[in-house]
Amino acid sequence: MEKKIKIGIPNWLTIFRIFLVPVFVILIGYDKPLYALLIFILAGLTDALDGYLARKLNQITNLGKILDPIADKALLVSAFIFIYNSNLEIKFPYWFVVLVISRDIYLIAGSALIYFFKGYVKIKPSVFGKLTTFFQISSVVVVLCANIFYFPYEYLLYVFYITAFFTILSAITYTRDGLKQL
Repeated sequence: MEKKIKIGIPNWLTIFRIFLVPVFVILIGYDKPLYALLIFILAGLTDALDGYLARKLNQITNLGKILDPIADKALLVSAFIFIYNSNLEIKFPYWFVVLVISRDIYLIAGSALIYFFKGYVKIKPSVFGKLTTFFQISSVVVVLCANIFYFPYEYLLYVFYITAFFTILSAITYTRDGLKQL
């Protein structure tokens, strides 16, 4: 007798968010920042909704614990890479894209190292990690808005610097937490 996996509404929302990533990328590629922004916002709403429903309906699953961060990182990393490489007038600075993506690679490598030595990894989201995610999302929204409306570039730099600060700070705090696990 085969065991069927019940996916549930929260996981379907996460899967839907994963399917929004190529739509977002295509819109960036065709220089449609308004539509890309709308898809990015829709993806963000599904992220909030799937988390809320998972808790409310008591449908927190191992599948969701894996798919949700994959969906989040796929959207954010795609946004940074494809906006930077797009024909949009306003883009992320190169140093900023490298910093954001390097942090994610660093954290994945660190988690893999801990898993290799310990056989498990306890990942506890930190306040700085949550702030990093908030500012990274905000930076995508601001850049897309800057391609739709006029924004002085100096204001964008403030967003990049604040995001970079929290990106570095979260890498430091996760390093400290990882070293404690080792």
